[in-house]
Amino acid sequence: MSDNVLVDTRLDALPLRSKGKVRDVYELDGQLLIVTTDRISAFDVVLPTGIPDKGKVLNQLSLYWFGRTRGIVSNHLIEGDFDRYPALLFPFGDQLRQRSMLVKKLEPVAFECVVRGYLYGSGWKEYQKTGRVCGIPLPKGLSLADRFDEPLFTPSTKATAGHDLNVSEEAMSDALGADLTARLKEASLSLYRLGSVEAESKGIVIADTKFEFGLDPQSEDLYLIDEVMTPDSSRFWPKDSYRPGKDQPSFDKQFVREYLETLDWDKTPPGPELPPDVVAGTRARYLEAYRLLKGGNDLDSPRKDQG
Repeated sequence: MSDNVLVDTRLDALPLRSKGKVRDVYELDGQLLIVTTDRISAFDVVLPTGIPDKGKVLNQLSLYWFGRTRGIVSNHLIEGDFDRYPALLFPFGDQLRQRSMLVKKLEPVAFECVVRGYLYGSGWKEYQKTGRVCGIPLPKGLSLADRFDEPLFTPSTKATAGHDLNVSEEAMSDALGADLTARLKEASLSLYRLGSVEAESKGIVIADTKFEFGLDPQSEDLYLIDEVMTPDSSRFWPKDSYRPGKDQPSFDKQFVREYLETLDWDKTPPGPELPPDVVAGTRARYLEAYRLLKGGNDLDSPRKDQG
């Protein structure tokens, strides 16, 4: 296992703009530098143990999908190859290489654009109670993990703390306007359709995913931002073991959640340390998703997938 785990970044030359559960964002000459760390969160708590290579997997997959989806919607990527970064960043190569990107500074849209292709998770729980998912009526008699005839657009708020809250498309339209909401919905569904078809051809079912968007404050042009169709922003299932009617194995941090559920922990900070076998198992799942989607295990070559 790699000993190179990045949990906290230290870029003394740059002002830190924000520190999220996984990403640290720095200001750089009117642009932003996003660094994807190896932090992992569960139940909205960042755990003290990092997962080796996790940040690299998330960053490289996002770079890959940014390249694949440019025909659908523009994205915020300026540069993802560390060797092409401004010279003042070169001393920080051990923190930035393979796990960072330079992006446009945009105005984030205050909603997450969730697309669900399968009946699972909170959607399944809601369906059992109401026959709906995020207020959308569905046919009777559906089973756990059934595939929808058409993917559902189910936006949510962006919570600065705690859980995001599902909202209706109408509530989103009231807040953002009908035109922008329609643009976000069309882009999100098109992105999901492209990604799910490609991923399935490579052995991964993308059960659901969330997209984030930003607006250019001058032009009002729409951009895809943050991360795209990664194991952190999506529910990835192995295609060869997919069977409706039961819980599905996954390539994401569900493995960590299941371990934490066995502990006497009240799901409030501080989180518990993860044992080596859970760390290794989680790392293996992230790397397997990467290997299937991109081919091979090379985390060192973002350039070939950006154009």
